[in-house]
Amino acid sequence: MNIRNSIRRLSLLFIILFIAISGGLIYWQVVVAQQVTSNPTVTLGRSCQPDSAPKRGRIFDRNGVLLAESVPVAVKSTNPNAGNLCVYQRKYFYPSLAPLIGWYTSPIICSYSPYCSSGVEKQFNDYLTGTVGITGLNNTVNRVLHVPPVGDDIYLTIDVRIQNIVDKYFNEEAPHAPGDTSVFTTHTGSVIVTDPHTGEILAMESQPTFDPNRIASGDVQYLQQVLSDPGQPYLNRAIDDCYVPGSTYKTLTLMAALDSGKLNLSSPFYNDGNPNHMQAIGPVHLGEGNDKETFGPVGNNIDYYTYNYPVTLAYGFSHSDNIIFAQVGAYTGVNTWLNYNHAFYVNQEIPFDLPVKVSTVTPQPQRGLCQYTPPQETPLSVKQLAENAFGQGVDFVTPLQMSLFDDAAANNGQLMRPTLISKIVDPSQSVLRSFNPTVLGNPISQTTATQLRDAMYGVVSCGSGSLTRVQLSYPYSPWSVIGKTGTGQVDSTGTTPAQSWFITAAPYQYQSGQEPRLTIVAMKEHGGEGAYANGPMLRDIYNDIFTQVYKLTQPTPPDPNFCFNTGLLQQKP
Repeated sequence: MNIRNSIRRLSLLFIILFIAISGGLIYWQVVVAQQVTSNPTVTLGRSCQPDSAPKRGRIFDRNGVLLAESVPVAVKSTNPNAGNLCVYQRKYFYPSLAPLIGWYTSPIICSYSPYCSSGVEKQFNDYLTGTVGITGLNNTVNRVLHVPPVGDDIYLTIDVRIQNIVDKYFNEEAPHAPGDTSVFTTHTGSVIVTDPHTGEILAMESQPTFDPNRIASGDVQYLQQVLSDPGQPYLNRAIDDCYVPGSTYKTLTLMAALDSGKLNLSSPFYNDGNPNHMQAIGPVHLGEGNDKETFGPVGNNIDYYTYNYPVTLAYGFSHSDNIIFAQVGAYTGVNTWLNYNHAFYVNQEIPFDLPVKVSTVTPQPQRGLCQYTPPQETPLSVKQLAENAFGQGVDFVTPLQMSLFDDAAANNGQLMRPTLISKIVDPSQSVLRSFNPTVLGNPISQTTATQLRDAMYGVVSCGSGSLTRVQLSYPYSPWSVIGKTGTGQVDSTGTTPAQSWFITAAPYQYQSGQEPRLTIVAMKEHGGEGAYANGPMLRDIYNDIFTQVYKLTQPTPPDPNFCFNTGLLQQKP
């Protein structure tokens, strides 16, 4: 027997087999790889080995209430997609938090799809899967020992009691008569509840929402339905979308005018047509040459119940007068006004635990609106500033941006970093990362913040937030709520219902120096008048939070003659 020939034939056989296997691998991994990975029947049918299946970390609220966890699933399941879940399936307990927490499907889907996770699940995936820090090192050892990897647990600053209260009242319709065009039924928008003294987000509602458990179960058709829904239920509207702010932006303009020393709450506005005086009633002409615009007479909110002039800046803020605030913006000046915007992170990325769309107040290309990266800032003209000063023009902001203005006013001018993550703990319950209140800066002085709170008190007690239909002032609400209303017009014809805003804080008593316990920013898309669309909802939210969660004592009722004594309302002659 010729052993050399046998070895030669065996070697040739191995070479042929190697070429065949290599050719097969090239075919499946290169030639038809895209078809394979895009075929749900194939990819969702893949399973993983139990000893390599990661048990994802849990998510809790600030008080240890379980919000999300991974639970074992049977490999042989009646669910045809169960094999793709890799032994553990995510389970969510509070659907109202779905746009915030997001969803997670499985490592199998994540190996080929960018839509396998969202929200907190996506942003903190490395912690939840246990691939970073000491947990990552431990899990490397676990894999060698064929022990399933375990992820870190995350505690949010969310208080699920407050979240449930907000969710309970969000979809209650604001009262309005048939044919009333000042309020429109809407179930779309957001609410942010914050502790302004620490920056902790206590509730973040975004509607509409979706069922994360169906996505977690491997229901690919439902996921595709959610992603293609024109209502965008997957969107966290508090941080992922921008809107025209309407008169809520007068808050920023007032802060800039007061803090820069340009004006004070007693600054007078006349009705005498004298060009040397700022006027309470239009028309007024602002700017020069090609940068000149006439404001009014449309836009006067004070001429229906004002009998004596001059009126004060505080009066104009209470009654949300556009003509007055166009002049306030122009008088403050483009550079000064923009500087105060920058101090509040407008046109910058807001430091937060999740990505936030960038708010802008200078002209932007239509395609560049509301991005996650700051656009290049363009020049702002005087007439554009005048429009921006009362919340129209080119202002385009997120609800979280408005929350920063509200928080600084409530916290004596100090702006705290908004925070969602309370702490992260490893499987042994050692704290890897914990929350500490962080000061972002002092964009306004304590004096300005106090003056602003007094002005916001006038809005809810005597002005645009005090009307019977709003139901946020005393006696409808006993909690001494202060705030600023906003109705953001989205087209020049007025045929599309406006964006409805109300930024608030409570409790606060006039000229007390009191620092409100909470701030709440409410925004309803295309709901009409901001005060009407949000006021009754905010009344119920504050009442339940202060009675059921914080159990506060009701403040002393206000002086019934407050509005007339301060001149924020005028007696008819």
